[in-house]
Amino acid sequence: MILVWAITGPIFKFSDTWQLVINTGTTIVTFLMVFIIQKTQNKDSKSIQLKLNELIACTKTASNRLIDVESLSEDELNTLHNFYSKLAQDTKHHLDIRKSHSIEEAIENSEDKLKMR
Repeated sequence: MILVWAITGPIFKFSDTWQLVINTGTTIVTFLMVFIIQKTQNKDSKSIQLKLNELIACTKTASNRLIDVESLSEDELNTLHNFYSKLAQDTKHHLDIRKSHSIEEAIENSEDKLKMR
């Protein structure tokens, strides 16, 4: 399309109307691309939320109250954020970063889940 526009430049003597055509066209394309990108980002965000909800729902020690956290008000989100920030700070004080408990805890959680069946 740009090639056709460039070739027609000498025919229209590079007039203001000739330039306006490409400016309008590129503006419309940019506007449409913004909507396409936004729709894709919304879909990605929703799929990530669903995956996180599944992780929360299937983890026996996770709070199910967080499954629908995206529908909370801004004040409620700030309250939760403050709570988890404090929890993270407390964990830093009591956690030895040289030790890893993730494998042992994973095995224990797996055994607990098998017992529940």
